[in-house]
Amino acid sequence: MNVGFEGLAFRPADILLPQNCEYSKWAVVACDQYTSQPEYWSQVERCVGSAPSALRLILPESCLDGPNVETDILEINTTMTRYLRQERFREFSNALVYVERTLRNGKVRRGLVGEVDLECYDYEAGSETAVRATEGTVMSRIPPRVAVRKNAPIELPHAMLLCDDPQKTVIEPLAERKDRMSILYDFDLMEDSGHVAGWLLDKDSVDMVAKALQALCDPKAFRARYALGEDGGVFQFAVGDGNHSLATAKECYERQKRLTSPDKWEELPARYALCELVDLHDPSLEFEPIHRVAFHVKGKELLESMLQAFPGAYLGEGEGHVLRYVWAEGAGAVTVPHPVQQLPVGTLQSFLDEYIPAHGGSVDYIHGADVAAQLGRGNGNMAFLLLPTEKKQLFPTVLRDGVLPRKTFSMGQAHDKRFYLEARKIR
Repeated sequence: MNVGFEGLAFRPADILLPQNCEYSKWAVVACDQYTSQPEYWSQVERCVGSAPSALRLILPESCLDGPNVETDILEINTTMTRYLRQERFREFSNALVYVERTLRNGKVRRGLVGEVDLECYDYEAGSETAVRATEGTVMSRIPPRVAVRKNAPIELPHAMLLCDDPQKTVIEPLAERKDRMSILYDFDLMEDSGHVAGWLLDKDSVDMVAKALQALCDPKAFRARYALGEDGGVFQFAVGDGNHSLATAKECYERQKRLTSPDKWEELPARYALCELVDLHDPSLEFEPIHRVAFHVKGKELLESMLQAFPGAYLGEGEGHVLRYVWAEGAGAVTVPHPVQQLPVGTLQSFLDEYIPAHGGSVDYIHGADVAAQLGRGNGNMAFLLLPTEKKQLFPTVLRDGVLPRKTFSMGQAHDKRFYLEARKIR
């Protein structure tokens, strides 16, 4: 490891990139997108055809409950092994990759691909580790993901870490140094999802990143920035996207630790997970709400129960938490005037967590208000449309209140999510 990154939870990694293939067919969007739109994944299947692709190395969450999931997982692991044997990848040792992702709206999101030390990460509420989850973890989503990862020889990341760098000292300066770096890829993404380009950092740029991160994560500067006392650990990075992916990696690492002597833990490839680091203050980074759609429910009964669940709640919009809904009979809102939770999403989630198990049905988490509303208008469905969270409050809120309610926000629309491209050996 580059000694400049000592004490940091993020560092250079041994990065694999595909070779001798068409990148526009190789790269596919994160597996947790379009879970209620199987037609999207069918279109991706048609686009990829028989070409080498990351599609063959992931399991879309829409398939996790499928009848052939065990066979699908076995095929994924077999394909990973075959791609390695066929030398489908080229490895860049101890590397960082500067990424520019042009989104559908034309804005450019800048990031840095490296690895996170899972010893520095904990997704449990109240954690004071250097890397923290920003929202609650849906524990039921971990075991099926572990089933995919536990025997996999490589990983493909869609996790994105955030650094709170308002002065733009870490990532943004790299944009002016691209002429000193080697271009690795530059291509259009499928399904009208924009464009992505990546550069391999030269040594001087790597050293520059290390110094900037060390200054940003300096304990004294950290405590001054957030007006904290001397207690508690430094909160270096927040998980912006892919918390369940990192939680799965953490669980797999913990399993390997139980079978390995402590003096060998640092050498375990599973101790680290590939990710992309992004500045919270990147102008392209927009926090989008994640909407809820309840399926197979009785709409009138659900609304009556919601009104009864919160003292003083009423139909219509007013002061307090306003929970807007769409269903087959139209649209409306429920106002909770004296909420216990900090955010409307917390108020809504606390209700759904009690109502759905008691009355039946299911809930899906949907990116995009139009898609959620369309689903909500289906017979037996109801969509709840939420407003975005202010991103500047993310680090202070997590520091003081702990994790936000699960699936509180998403960094952009589904088509702007990170695509699987880079990989890393985990065995």
